[in-house]
Amino acid sequence: MKKRLIVTKEQIKPSRPDFKVFGVFNPAVIKVNDEYIMIARVAETVATQKDSQIVIPVYRDNDYTFLKFSKTDPDYDFSDVRVIRNHRQNYLTSISHFRIGRSKDGYHFTFSEKRLLPDSPYEEFGIEDPRITEIDGKYYIAYTAVSAYGINVRLMVTTDFKRFERLGNIFHFDNKDVVLFPQKINGYYYAYHRPSTSEFGRLDMWVARSTNLLHWGEHKVLTGARIDYTASVRVGAGAVPYLTNDGWLVIYHSADSFNRYHLTTLLVDKDDPSIILRKSKEPLITATEPYEKEGLMPDVVFTCGAIFEETEVKIYYGVCDEGIAVATLTYAEIKSNLGAV
Repeated sequence: MKKRLIVTKEQIKPSRPDFKVFGVFNPAVIKVNDEYIMIARVAETVATQKDSQIVIPVYRDNDYTFLKFSKTDPDYDFSDVRVIRNHRQNYLTSISHFRIGRSKDGYHFTFSEKRLLPDSPYEEFGIEDPRITEIDGKYYIAYTAVSAYGINVRLMVTTDFKRFERLGNIFHFDNKDVVLFPQKINGYYYAYHRPSTSEFGRLDMWVARSTNLLHWGEHKVLTGARIDYTASVRVGAGAVPYLTNDGWLVIYHSADSFNRYHLTTLLVDKDDPSIILRKSKEPLITATEPYEKEGLMPDVVFTCGAIFEETEVKIYYGVCDEGIAVATLTYAEIKSNLGAV
């Protein structure tokens, strides 16, 4: 396995003069003909802050609005650099949008000035963590939207990565980590998803199916996806599944109670993605490099996309909620990581 840091926040120009880029991470990647296309999550904050207050941007009525919070206000909890908490409403300290990058070699990306911004009340705190799936010549992007209405999964579609049509919410609120399978299976579209909160249950991956990509049902929990070799408080889908002769190869993430992430692997039945055939006997990718271990969120590696080439697999992932790296593995390395269920 070879790892490489390929995108840093210093490479991304802020969308406004009064903003700074907080991080560029968790990218979706797809290969179209001989070109790699990346949709990267770009998080921004207000560039200049006063010592006595925090100013955060939200997106309302097709423009940014700025909310101000006094750091001495006892009703708010400022202990987490990412979130301002209050008993009535929580807020993100940054707001994310999407930026499109293109590359000929899969390593050197040039990003367009074009931005995909939030555009609905369900997206007022930002849009995050896209995954691109090609189905019948169209590119569907499932993504997370955050607002006062919770964490929602939304869908957009494009044919050229220039014009995008929003298709709305596709799962119940407080859900995330959705990946769509790239073809119908026995007449149905399939997806993996993951509830983001639970009063009683564990945060496991689920499978659902649909006849039209918009309305999803027949949900089943993938209890077998939970890892055995180390502690895990949540697992969630990562890259779009890839069909091999042995079944669908699924690369996903696990996180422990200290928010340390690693990537791991499943092999699921080609005719029924709820049936797990094999899974990782040890982590596939862990945080080992300085750029994976030192940053805003240390020890975080989080994938939303992989390219399955003829002889190797490129797994693209966010590091520390600040940058983007790629790990290049052989199929033999991935296969050797799989054990019995």
